[in-house]
Amino acid sequence: MSRCTTTNEIFNKSTKKPLSDIMAKAMSRRTMLKGTGRAAAFGAMTSLGLTGCNSSDSSTSDKTQGISSLGFESVSAQGKDAFVVPEGYFAQVLAPWGTNLFSVSVDGEPIQPFKQDGTNTDIDQLHSVGQMNDGMHYYPLDDTQGILCINHEFISNGTLHEEGYSPNDEVIRQVDKVRKEYYAHGVSVVHIQLSQGIWQVVVDSPYNRRIHLSTEMDVTGAIAGSGLLTTKFTAEKGRPNVTHGTYNNCGNGFTPWGTYLTCEENWPGHFKITSEVDPVRERYGTKSDKAFNGWDTPFAYDEQFTGEFKRWDISKTSDNPEDDFQNYDNGFGYIVEIDPFSPNAKPAKRSSMGRFRHEDCTFGALEPGKPVVFYSGHDGRFEYVYKFVSDALWDESDASENLPQGTDRMAIGAKYMDEGTLYVARFDENGKGVWLPLTQDGVTESGVRLGVLIGNQAEIIRNTLGAADEMGATPMDRPEWTAVDYDTGLVYLALTNNTDRTEDDVNAANPRPDNEYGHIIRWQEGADDTEFEWEIFIFGSASESDAASINLSGLTEDNEFSSADGITFDQRGILWMQTDSGAKKDIQVDNQILAVIPSNLDETNTGEPVVNMSNQEQVKRFAVAPTGSESTGITFSPDYMHMFTNVQHPSNWPHSALNASVETPDDGRSWRPRSSTVVISRYDGGKLAE
Repeated sequence: MSRCTTTNEIFNKSTKKPLSDIMAKAMSRRTMLKGTGRAAAFGAMTSLGLTGCNSSDSSTSDKTQGISSLGFESVSAQGKDAFVVPEGYFAQVLAPWGTNLFSVSVDGEPIQPFKQDGTNTDIDQLHSVGQMNDGMHYYPLDDTQGILCINHEFISNGTLHEEGYSPNDEVIRQVDKVRKEYYAHGVSVVHIQLSQGIWQVVVDSPYNRRIHLSTEMDVTGAIAGSGLLTTKFTAEKGRPNVTHGTYNNCGNGFTPWGTYLTCEENWPGHFKITSEVDPVRERYGTKSDKAFNGWDTPFAYDEQFTGEFKRWDISKTSDNPEDDFQNYDNGFGYIVEIDPFSPNAKPAKRSSMGRFRHEDCTFGALEPGKPVVFYSGHDGRFEYVYKFVSDALWDESDASENLPQGTDRMAIGAKYMDEGTLYVARFDENGKGVWLPLTQDGVTESGVRLGVLIGNQAEIIRNTLGAADEMGATPMDRPEWTAVDYDTGLVYLALTNNTDRTEDDVNAANPRPDNEYGHIIRWQEGADDTEFEWEIFIFGSASESDAASINLSGLTEDNEFSSADGITFDQRGILWMQTDSGAKKDIQVDNQILAVIPSNLDETNTGEPVVNMSNQEQVKRFAVAPTGSESTGITFSPDYMHMFTNVQHPSNWPHSALNASVETPDDGRSWRPRSSTVVISRYDGGKLAE
C-alpha cells in the first residue's frame, strides 16, 4: 500500500492480552525450518512452464544449482530524480501513465498522445495506461514479446486533470471528469515487444485491454447467490451476481493456469452512507457521509448504465435492496481473476478467498493430488494474514503450458478458487502457529461456533474481519506482500510497520513496539492444514539504531531499509524486497529494491533473526527509485535478462522519454510526474544479479 493512501486509523478495536518478555521469547531460538515434500513441490513448479512460474526460467538446472552470490555491488543511497541501478546496468522507461494502447476509440475517434498540461480527455484515458502503477506480472508469448498486467493503485487529481482543476470545487461533478478518474483506476493489460534491445508497447494489439471502474465483472464463490449483492442494477438486469469495476488495486498474484490476480485494497472509504452504519461497515472503515471525489453527484440521466454514478451512495432508502445501492459495497474487497490471453473473458471476483483489504495473493508450493493454497495479507495496523485451501486437488493437466489454445482459464480458476476453506493465522510463541478456519463450524475464542455468532458462509465472507477477530487471530504490523520459495515451500510475509504498537501489545511475531521500520517473517506449513512453524527473517532498521533493540539484523549503510512492502522470489532463489517509506531522518535513502539469497544464509545460529550480524552483508541494495516515489511490483522475463518494475508517484520524473536513469535537470522546470513501468537490463546482455 502506498503511503499516499495509508490511513492511520485503527479499525481493529479488539484487545489482546499483553505477553511478558516478548522479545526474549520471540528471539530465544531460531528454528531451522525444514520443508516437507520439497522435491515434490519443486517438481510440480518446474512442470508449469513459462507462464506458470513467476515469469522465470522453468528449467531445473537454474534452481538446483542456484546462485552462489549476488553479482553486483550495493548502489549508492543518494536519492535523486532518476532511477539508480548498479554499474553495468541500464533502466528504460516503459509504459508510463497515459501511454496509448490504442490509436482510435471504438467509435473511430483518434486517441491523443499524453499531454503535459493534463488536458487529455476521458476517452484518451480509457484507451491508455492508468495512473499509479503497482503490482504486475509478465506473461511471455515468445522469446521477444509478452503481456504485462499492471495494477493502478489510486489516482492523483493534481496530475490527472489540468492545472487548477479540483473535484472539491464542484457541487455536481462534470461527467467527463468523473469518467476520466474511473478510467485511470484498475488494471492495464499491455502487449510489449523487445526490438533491438528496447522494449516498446504494441499499439492496437488484440491483447491490449483496460479494466477499470465501469468494467462489468462477476462475483463468484461463497457470497454469490446469497442476496448480499442485490442492487437496483442487478434487479433491472436480472443478473444477481454482477458488479462493476475494481479499484485501489495494490499487490497482485498469478496462477499456475496462467491468469492474473489483482487485489482490491483501500476500497472501504470510497462510499457515501447517511443511514445507520452497521458494525460490519464500522469494522471495515466504511462510514463516510461523502463519496470519494463526489462520484455520486452527476445526474442519473447522464449514466451509461444504471448506477454508474449513484452506486457510490450506499445509504439504505428502502427495505428492498432492489430499490437502491445499499448492498453495492458488498461487491468489493476481493481478489479479482483476469485472463490476459482472452480479452473478451469477463473478470471474476473470487469471494471465497475472503473480503478484506487484500495486499497481494501468492499460491503455495504445488503437489499433484493436494489442494492449491493461496496466501494474502490485510494491509492495516493490527490486521491479519490469511490463507485459502481449495477443495479441488491440483491436477498437473491444468498447468498453463499443458492447456490447449482456447481453453477457458476462468473455468479452471473457478474450480480452484470458488470452493475451499479460508483460514486466518495465529502466531504463537516459540515458533509455532495455527491456522484458524473461518467457517460456520469454527469454534471462536468464546467457545461459540462462528456460524452462531455471524451467520452462514456468505455472511462470514462479508464480515471476514469480524470472523477473524472472533477466532483470535494475531494482530500484525501491517501484513503486506507474501512470497513463496517453491524449492523449500517456505512462505515469506512483509510486515511493513506499525508505530501504534506499544510495549503492552507486542506479541511474539511482532516483538518491537513503535515498529517504524517493519520486518519480514517466514513459515513452513505442517503436515496438517492448521499447523505451521515460523521465524523472523529480517528486521528493518537504520544502520545507526540500537543493535540490542532495533537493528537486530545488523544492517549497514549499504543495506539499511525501512518498511519492506513488495517481496517476490525468482526461481533462482533470489528474494527481492521493495520498500515503501521514503527518506527518513535516520535512513538517507529513497525507496529501493534489495536482494538476498536466503539459501546462502547461516542456518546454525540461535537467538537471532535469520539475517543477522554474521551474514547481513548478503543483503544488497540493487536499485533506488526517483525522489518522492515508491518502488512497486517486480516481474521478470523468462531468461532473467530483464526485470520489470514500477515507479509510483514520483515528484519530478521521468525527464527522459527512454532512459530512466537520466536525472531531471535542476533548472527550475517541473515535469508532470508519471508513474511508469521501468525495465532493468545489463549492458552485456547477461542475466540480472549474476
